[in-house]
Amino acid sequence: MKQYPKFFNTAGPIQPEIHYNVDPLARINIEEIEQLIYQRKYFVLHAPRQTGKTTCLLALRDYLNARGEFIAVYANVEAGQAARNEVGEVVRATAASIASRAGTVLGNDMPESLLQDIVTRGGPAASLLTAYLKSLCEALPRPLILFIDEIDALVGDSLVSVLRQIRAGYDQRPEHFPQTIILCGVRDVRDYRIVLSNQDIITGGSAFNIKATSLRLGNFSREEIHDLYMQHTAATGQEFDPGCFPLIWTATEGQPWLVNALGYEVTMEMKENRDRTVRIIPEMIYRAQERIIYRRDTHIDILIDKLREDRVRSVIAPILAGEDGEVEAHLKTDDIQYVEDLGLIVRDRPLRIANAIYKEIIPRELTWARQQTLIQQSAWYIRSDGSIDMEKLLLDFQQFFRQNADSWIERFDYKESGPQLLLQAFLQRVVNGGGYIDREYGLGRGRTDLLITKPLTEHYGGPVQRIVLELKILRSNTEATIEKGLEQTTRYMDHCGGTDLEGHFILFDRRPGRSWDEKLWHYRREYNGKMIEVWGM
Repeated sequence: MKQYPKFFNTAGPIQPEIHYNVDPLARINIEEIEQLIYQRKYFVLHAPRQTGKTTCLLALRDYLNARGEFIAVYANVEAGQAARNEVGEVVRATAASIASRAGTVLGNDMPESLLQDIVTRGGPAASLLTAYLKSLCEALPRPLILFIDEIDALVGDSLVSVLRQIRAGYDQRPEHFPQTIILCGVRDVRDYRIVLSNQDIITGGSAFNIKATSLRLGNFSREEIHDLYMQHTAATGQEFDPGCFPLIWTATEGQPWLVNALGYEVTMEMKENRDRTVRIIPEMIYRAQERIIYRRDTHIDILIDKLREDRVRSVIAPILAGEDGEVEAHLKTDDIQYVEDLGLIVRDRPLRIANAIYKEIIPRELTWARQQTLIQQSAWYIRSDGSIDMEKLLLDFQQFFRQNADSWIERFDYKESGPQLLLQAFLQRVVNGGGYIDREYGLGRGRTDLLITKPLTEHYGGPVQRIVLELKILRSNTEATIEKGLEQTTRYMDHCGGTDLEGHFILFDRRPGRSWDEKLWHYRREYNGKMIEVWGM
């Protein structure tokens, strides 16, 4: 078979012979896992979707089997998700997956024949998995180490049954039950909120109280990202400008799927870069990031779907709105942990969105439907030199906001940040014609900072227009808020660097009883040597 060049992997477990990869065993603490195995403990390995959990489990399976002390078996139980609360069907599917994978490891059909004998003899679904694991362990020449992947794909009565059947044989390990079981999923088992068919609610912790600990698979480090991309350079000769790597880190903060997706996009999907003599420069990484966001790949669609959940909204909404950092103290700890386990936030002080790509995706997707119903076209606001006429755009937005704000903001799931989101929808509709928006927002910031970058040519390295906008909700004294906002706007302009920046400070007045004539205004002001357009909305 022809040897195809390696590439960055964005779908399924790593296959080292065809994928650039970070050594999966280097991403987990082998010493800690071995200690847990020798102590005959059951534990959880969890991480957000598409971070390499399955790759790590398969590598760990092969590592343990090569040592000859144990028989390590990996099984994926996601197929049981479709059966939901059909307990018998889910339990049989779980046992069948274990039997099939065990047969592959052993190289014979003994595990599947054993399961068939147990099923033929009959018996309740409530004990089938326990009985099978007991018989399998008694038939094996060495202790069984079992990895159960996608465990949190199971729901309700079915999940409870599987967890409790594992717990039922725990005291018989290792001669009559697996010495160690590792449950793997997106969330820690203690966070499983299980609704039974009778509508009772229990937690995964109460259904599986034999768990010794929970391990979390982390993101790639800066060094691992660099090494991964250098594998492409070594294989093809194509070079990456050193300036690419800080941008890749900021965009992804090491999230494995995003790191690989950027690599694949810039080296394969951007056809001009398939010429390996082309040097990858930072602007190409930025364009690759924009293409990934705009295309809405499966990874991104999953995150978008989660934004609709009440538990996620309760955490993300105050971050989007730039609420005071003290708001964090009033959030539910379990909700914060859930959103962190999904990979959407980082538990810094204060809480923040996990990386720049997610920070861009969230407001863009929350305004997607609104963008599609706006009649504004980018051509309306583009000058002959390709730049955006921001004054004309914001004057039009003032009128649009006056006519539509109340009804449109009510349509947003995230009403607290409705004014900022509505303006961002308006801007995105225009910028989609060619340009980028960088967004800075977070709990405790009290504002949203936007940097619009509009290339004035279609070529890399050409002139660009850069526009800073600071968005703020009026919560107290108008003049004091404006003074603070101007100081923050100039500081953000300094942070963005350069002398060509255009600055706008936008103040949304949501106080009841104020007329539109009082809320809509515009003037220009010099502050700390910078000319800033000040807008009331």
